Amino acid sequence: MNVDFTAEELAFQKEVREFLENEFPADLKAKVDANIRLSKDDLVRWQKILYKKGWAAPSWPEEYGGTGWSPTQRHIFATEMGLIGAPEPVPFGMKMVAPVIMSYGNEEQKQRFLPDILASNVWWCQGYSEPNAGSDLASLKTTAVRDGDEYVVNGAKTWNTYGQYADWIFCLVRTDNTVKKQEGISFLLIDMKTPGISLKPIVLLDGHAEVNEVFFDDVRVPAANLIGEENKGWTYAKVLLTHERTNISGVPRSKRKLHSLKQVAAATPDGNGGTLLEDSSFKRKVAEMEIELKALEYSELRTLAALSVGKAPGPESSILKIVGTELSQKLDEMFVELAAYHSLPFVPEQFEDDFSGEPVGPGSAASTALTYFNNRKLSIFGGSNEIQRNIICKAVLGL
Repeated sequence: MNVDFTAEELAFQKEVREFLENEFPADLKAKVDANIRLSKDDLVRWQKILYKKGWAAPSWPEEYGGTGWSPTQRHIFATEMGLIGAPEPVPFGMKMVAPVIMSYGNEEQKQRFLPDILASNVWWCQGYSEPNAGSDLASLKTTAVRDGDEYVVNGAKTWNTYGQYADWIFCLVRTDNTVKKQEGISFLLIDMKTPGISLKPIVLLDGHAEVNEVFFDDVRVPAANLIGEENKGWTYAKVLLTHERTNISGVPRSKRKLHSLKQVAAATPDGNGGTLLEDSSFKRKVAEMEIELKALEYSELRTLAALSVGKAPGPESSILKIVGTELSQKLDEMFVELAAYHSLPFVPEQFEDDFSGEPVGPGSAASTALTYFNNRKLSIFGGSNEIQRNIICKAVLGL
């Protein structure tokens, strides 16, 4: 595997860096640097800047408005975005439902939904997990019963991220109870304004209602909103989740976080006249983190090499998901260690949209604990890491 970029790729890297330095809004960068939660308006504003440049959907085919970039160019773009802290487009529309529509939707559905997703005119959310069907997603109970030209949907979804802002939701629903559970699931697109839909916020450990329960009470959905074939939704969902797991390895953002950790450690007294960055025990932890992060980066590059010759991400994406999310959580723990008792105050206001004033910086009492709490979910969403280990045992190791 050759990991050196070509002259053309290096020129592309320079172009991306210059664009991000000039076009990533300063107020959004200040929020990101201060670990302040971005609002929906913030995220959409940045996505529309990318859309104007033609860079909103690097992984989309050119025929639907994608960039036509090679896998290596997409890797470079994602890396530079992560290093500067620019948020990637909210994934539910751009990276999750859109590829399913492209692959399995009909032409009318493609024309109807894809342009608004690309332009960030429509906000999507995901309806997968249920109160009794999380990692064992195939056990879902939400039903969709055909009634003429409509489906009547009843049930509940949970851990629905940003559903309070969503215009549409893509759902896995049960359309056949007489077959093997994986074979009776369909993929349905539902307008969130449809009568019978209600939401209940779930307040997380950081004090923010980022996720929701969504309830469907005799919700009537046009049969035209069914993607692909009835009872084939499990197949489509697996394709979606494989790409999601690859995307959440988060190497560039962990690199950025590690750089911030070093800066904070260099300014934190160790009680013996030096700094924590000079403390042998803490230095060892930082070195271990750098080694693990470099190993993850090369594993991701091997996946990139496979993609560059036309292969799709396979079960090895589970490895990237496990290691990437656990490394990110380890970094959060190291920030808490740096802040020590200063991380005890619970200050949710410092994590919200109405930020004004000087950035407090990562590792501060205002953000450390809240970030740690929020990111405990990393090893759960996209399929819990325990389930990913089972996938690796079966599909990679053959056990």
